[in-house]
Amino acid sequence: MGGVAFKVGSFVMSLVMVRLLAPQDFGLYAVALAANAFVIHVNDMGIIAATVQWTGDVKRMASTARTMALAFSLSWYAVFWTVAPLLADAASSPDATPLVRLLTLTIVLDGLTAVSVGVMQRRFQQDKLMKAIAVGFIFNAIVGITLAASGAGAYSFVLGSLTQSLVVAVLVLRVASLPYRFGFDRAIARRLFRFGAPLALGLGIESILLFSDSFIVGHLLGTEMLGFYLLAFNISSWVPGIVGTAVRYVSIPAFARLAEGEADGLTLAVQRSLPVMISVVAPIAAVMAVLSPQLVSVLYGVHWERAGDALAFLALVMVARMFTGLVFDIQTGRGKTQVTIWLNLTWLIFLVPTLWIGASIGGMRGAAAGHAIVALVVAIPMAAWMLHTSGVDMRPVVRRLARPIVGAVTAALVMHAVAIPLDGPLVQLVVAGGIGGVVYLLVAFPASALASVSARAWAWARSGWGRAAQRGAST
Repeated sequence: MGGVAFKVGSFVMSLVMVRLLAPQDFGLYAVALAANAFVIHVNDMGIIAATVQWTGDVKRMASTARTMALAFSLSWYAVFWTVAPLLADAASSPDATPLVRLLTLTIVLDGLTAVSVGVMQRRFQQDKLMKAIAVGFIFNAIVGITLAASGAGAYSFVLGSLTQSLVVAVLVLRVASLPYRFGFDRAIARRLFRFGAPLALGLGIESILLFSDSFIVGHLLGTEMLGFYLLAFNISSWVPGIVGTAVRYVSIPAFARLAEGEADGLTLAVQRSLPVMISVVAPIAAVMAVLSPQLVSVLYGVHWERAGDALAFLALVMVARMFTGLVFDIQTGRGKTQVTIWLNLTWLIFLVPTLWIGASIGGMRGAAAGHAIVALVVAIPMAAWMLHTSGVDMRPVVRRLARPIVGAVTAALVMHAVAIPLDGPLVQLVVAGGIGGVVYLLVAFPASALASVSARAWAWARSGWGRAAQRGAST
């Protein structure tokens, strides 16, 4: 619930910020965000995941891990301080240089708290971690919105994010209750690095995957168009942010525990979790893909409607991100961190030229379409194949995915047909989206399952009404 509340708050904050800022501001922030996304994944060199997976005495390794995490973070920050002008120029946004330098300060705070975060995840204290993030977000919203209303432009995003990172760092260090000591043991350091370095490299490539389009769109189409693209990307990140963040807080330690047991346990968990996740994501992707202009117009205003051109295709990228993200967590839980490198590297090799060609030919829409094609044709099949070759039988997964996929495609066709004669984006979104949702449920799930869920919901509602009536009678 904490993750959901946090993302709902982020959504509300984005609605306010969009009303206060211009696409140019979003474009500048996109450059800083792209740089920070890379460095935040690689700055601790996988120390958090290594702490979660550590099989020995955590307190004994903590001082070495903390020294390594902070040293890596400071080194990465020095590198990005130096190359910030080059990154900004590559995106044709030289004014983004100070923003890159400011926002990447968050990695230093991340290095200070890496081991504490890993210990909290290891203890399954995700609720406390989410509370710390939620408190930090409140400070982010206050600072960011205040600065945006005062005319601070893109700096309102950056300074708000910095404030959040500082608050979260203080709270995490306090809640983790782990002695804050530095030290260095070569044997422990070698073990941490062997596990964490491939994971950090893979995640670094993953962040380049997600934000390479920002640099290409900015370079070819300009900062203002990049602002529209960033808004579309943020909307497509709602589901990975809400569902994916919650899943990833528990999936790595959970799959690690399963991997230590019988092989059948891990296989069954994978065969069940993947179809469930896709069943949740597929109808949302269908709505975003078909009704993207209406969605953007209703939420952010008609002047932001151009972002819908990119969102229609980035909705499909969202599905691939959810699928591959869970595959990465499965493989990380098994200790196979090198898988992320090969999958992301292959994805990146196909993606960059496709993005460049797509943006050159079709502008922002072409870049998003190229991203979607590579995600569906290269990333998802390769991730599934890697799972299959590692011992997880994917045939039951494919069979269970058939109905959700057919349901999503059918719902998309119905929503498109229903929306055409309707007038007004709000009416189209509500009516067509509602009908599409019903169609998806009817196609994607067996009648028996729907009947069972309906019966339980009706019984729950009746019991609630009965309790309310009793309370009313007693008063």
